[in-house]
Order: sequence, then structure tokens, then C-alpha cells
Amino acid sequence: MNLELRHLRVVCAIAETGSVTKAASALGLAQPALTAQLQRIERTLGGPLFDRDRRGARPTALGELVLARARVLLPAMKGLQDEAARLAGAGDTPPCYRFGGVNSPILGRLVHRLAAEQPPAQITTYASWSVDELAQLVAGGRLDFALAGVCGDASPSAGFGLSWQEVAVDPVLVLLPETHPLAAQDEVRLADLRHEQWVAAPGDGCFADCFAAACARAGFTPRKVYETDIRGCVDLVEAGVAVALCQATFRPVSGLVTRQLAGTPLRWRLLLGWHPDSPAAQGAQLVLETAKAAYVDSLAPHPAYLAWLPRNPGFGVRHPSGVRQG
Repeated sequence: MNLELRHLRVVCAIAETGSVTKAASALGLAQPALTAQLQRIERTLGGPLFDRDRRGARPTALGELVLARARVLLPAMKGLQDEAARLAGAGDTPPCYRFGGVNSPILGRLVHRLAAEQPPAQITTYASWSVDELAQLVAGGRLDFALAGVCGDASPSAGFGLSWQEVAVDPVLVLLPETHPLAAQDEVRLADLRHEQWVAAPGDGCFADCFAAACARAGFTPRKVYETDIRGCVDLVEAGVAVALCQATFRPVSGLVTRQLAGTPLRWRLLLGWHPDSPAAQGAQLVLETAKAAYVDSLAPHPAYLAWLPRNPGFGVRHPSGVRQG
């Protein structure tokens, strides 16, 4: 016999009423029929689920295990049935957006905009430090869109067949404690950071060829680079142990400052990727425009960067021609 949801309901009913007789009454079954069904369930599971005596039925260790699983599965199945019924009765299937992001500064605002503009939309998110992992998930149909960043003019791997479109371009800034001697400057020369230790989050960032090349052009080789998560990066910079590269839309943190690197030696391009043969491709242009609007939203807490953008038309949201939008 294969175990079914109705069998789990029988086990739960016996446990809740404390008696096979009472459970049979609650389920609208004859007591002998329920007893026979319980015996079949126990044979399937390999042991008794209840200790039964004149005082009632109490779960055994095996019974407690089955009950723990049943109390998760039964509500979940009921929720699935209710949601499916709502969708089936709603006529048109609501849009579905499955996003993956690599430390994306706009994912939250993109989800907020789509949810506000399309309340019935089903939106899910997935985080990864690897652009290739996200591209593979999109190519395999497990995600619809990937939000990723690349340094300079680099492009994500072409091996997954995705279409990548630019959302925006930002200069890469340096993150310093506000007590750092260079924090008083509006711009910091990369060469002036040659004696610093650095910290970076894992994944695909500027701390590979781009950063090393920029340091070489500035006449030095970077010292030790720590690798940790975003919280750890902030802690190390705050403690004065290291400095960090960061995106221009990095959320302000008390006690830390971001400063432009003189001459903008590093650029970060934010991209949206999707598979051109996927169902999601039909709505890709809408998602791209919403992502650009989400990027503009993300600039509000950064008045200094907003003032910098009009003087530097190669950055921010750009038209296909390369001219900055807005």
C-alpha cells in the first residue's frame, strides 16, 4: 500500500482525539473500518504508531515522527489547493517573475515596483555570488532573469546563450572609515591607497584583473585582500583594518564614507539577463525598463552622486547611443 494524504489525516485524527473510536466518529467511519485502516498504515510504515489501552491511544516514537511530518504536509497541501483554486478562478494566469541576483543594489526596489504595478504577480528571488550559476539557472529554465554586474567592458560568459542588456553604469568608489586621513577629500587617488589592506565580498567583482590592472597603472601592487561577506567587509573597514571598493549606490553606513576614485579607474556595469527563447523573453523589455526605474530610485539617498552624474554623461542609465538618460 502506498501512503496517501488521507492516511495522514487518519493518524492526526487519532492523535487529536486520543481514541480510535472518537476518531472514527469524527471522520464519519465505522470503528472496525478505521482500526483496519490504521493496521494497514502501520504495516506500510513498519511498526505501531500508537500504544492503545483502556485509557485511549498515545503516539509511539514512530507515531510522533509521522505526526510531525503530517502536521507540516497537510497544511501545505491545503494551502496549495487553495492557491490553485484562486488562480484557476481568476481567469488569466498572473505574471511570474523569478529573479536571481549577485549582490544587486536594485533587486529590492525592482521587486517593489513590479509588485506595486502588478499586484497579482508571482515574484521570487534567489541570491548567488556567481554570475555563471545564475546564468545556468536561467538557461535551464529555473530562473527568468538574472541581475549581475561586470567590471569595465567585460561581459558575462556567452556559453549559456543569454541576452544581456545594460541597466546602468556606475563608477567604483572606495569605502573608508570617516576617521581615515583621506576621508576629508572629495576624490581619492588610487595611488594614495597603495599602503592599505583591502577587503572584498566573494564572487565576481573588481578584485581580479580590473583592480590589479588599475593598481599597476597607478604604480603599485595591492597588499593583502581579505574575503568575507558584506557585513564582515563593513566591520573590517569600520575597525580601520582595511578599505574596500563599493558600488556608487552602496547604502550609507554610519561611521563610514564613500569617496570617488580620481579619474574613475574602475567602472561597474549592472546588467539584466534572460534567455531569448524563454517565455520570460516576451516581458523582458518591461522588466528592463522597470529595472532602470528601480536604479533611479536607488540614487535618492546619494545626493553627492546625483550631483556628480550630470557632469559625467557616461554613467548612470544610458540610452543605447551611450548618452546618459535623465
